[in-house]
Amino acid sequence: MDITELTVHELIEKLDKKELTSEEITKSYLDRIEEKEKDVQAFITVTNKETAIEKAKEEDIKMKTNRTLLQGIPVGIKDNMCTKGVKTTCASKMLENFVSPYNATVVDKINDAGMISLGKLNMDEFAMGSSTEYSYFHKTYNPWDLKRVPGGSSGGSAAAVAANLVPWALGSDTGGSIRQPASLCGVVGLKPTYGLVSRYGLVAFASSLDQIGPLTKDVTDSALMLNLIAGCDKKDSTSANIEKKDYTKSLVKDVKGMKIGLPKEFLGEGINEEVKNAVLDAANKYKELGAEVEECSLDLGNQVLAVYYIIACAEASSNLGRFDGIRYGYRSENYDNLKDIYKNSRSEGFGEEVKRRIILGTYVLSSGYYDAYYKKAQKVRTIIRDKYSELFKNYDLILTPTSPTVAFKVGEKSSNPLEMYLEDICTVPVNIAGLPGMNIPYTLNKEGMPIGIQLIGNYFKEEDIFKAAYTLEQDIKFREKYKPEFRK
Repeated sequence: MDITELTVHELIEKLDKKELTSEEITKSYLDRIEEKEKDVQAFITVTNKETAIEKAKEEDIKMKTNRTLLQGIPVGIKDNMCTKGVKTTCASKMLENFVSPYNATVVDKINDAGMISLGKLNMDEFAMGSSTEYSYFHKTYNPWDLKRVPGGSSGGSAAAVAANLVPWALGSDTGGSIRQPASLCGVVGLKPTYGLVSRYGLVAFASSLDQIGPLTKDVTDSALMLNLIAGCDKKDSTSANIEKKDYTKSLVKDVKGMKIGLPKEFLGEGINEEVKNAVLDAANKYKELGAEVEECSLDLGNQVLAVYYIIACAEASSNLGRFDGIRYGYRSENYDNLKDIYKNSRSEGFGEEVKRRIILGTYVLSSGYYDAYYKKAQKVRTIIRDKYSELFKNYDLILTPTSPTVAFKVGEKSSNPLEMYLEDICTVPVNIAGLPGMNIPYTLNKEGMPIGIQLIGNYFKEEDIFKAAYTLEQDIKFREKYKPEFRK
């Protein structure tokens, strides 16, 4: 038995039956990291082997008297979530040696559950990118084909789960940064409703768009992780105070009576033909399983990407202003005065993509342009939300592609920012509206690369997504049919 092939709920079952110990599980994953990390390069920081095994031994002792559900299960954490005593770099030179003095709320929840952190996972710098090629430290590679990208910005998290380097991981999603890499790596990725999961301790990119969520091997594991991390947090003013739910209760193979909308605009120009066919096939599969699926219209025009990049870059410009070379983070050695410290520290500490977005964000917030760009983008954002709300009067869920393409080759789009931005076309509307969305791995294309489909739910209706995703997953059995091949 290869322990690293097991899902989290299978690991829990074996721990309950005393067929495995946390020490055995943790050691198996650390051995797997030693074997495959050199090819995938999913981590920025790997937890010291002795430290992780010692922690696992402690949890094994505790479990003998008082076992909790997720106790002793390893996990990976995207490197933009603060971890006390461990580097939190955001894959940037600016924070290369920053050690957080506190934990993010989600990290506290992981620790309180008795889970074992295997390390911090690679990402695009400050979560700005769609390929994990914009990390200061190194690129991450797709386990299905090591010549291709894993997607981004949570590419390290997605690749680590797909390559069985971790059983599951946390990512963050600002414009698709969980769902798009999940699609490209053939794993399940959930972006919860904005406000369902605390953002306290998540290094901010765009505060009104960012959301933490799980990347997992299957839908059941996703529900288990959301059960843990969801909930109101007084430390986060945008945290929603809603009743706690058990999402595992929605894992029922039954979509009879469920109404699913299929927006025709998401299957038009720019969507790869094999991706389009996979979504249409999934729609037919849902019909066979008893759901009502019908074509609908969600005409968001050409404004979606413009709205997203105006708002996201404006908020990034504001949020990243704190990195000034004075209080913490990188400081240039080349300066004669205060202005030089600011200018040179930021010029040397930030990568090209981050600088590009800061400049764009500063421009749209500047005097004379605020009303023309930022204010107008916020007005269009309200229109986009209203269009989704109208659609959800008639449908329980919306079915679309997750990514317009499968994983592309390393270097293929990194020199063309506009082409890279188009990778987010199917995912950014969900963040603009604050809705929940999930990628479900569906099939492979003719080159053997994963194709995912996206289910979008109404506000705080994650249970509908879980029910439909679980039903489809049990029918198509993606994980049983396909495994990453680490092609070189």
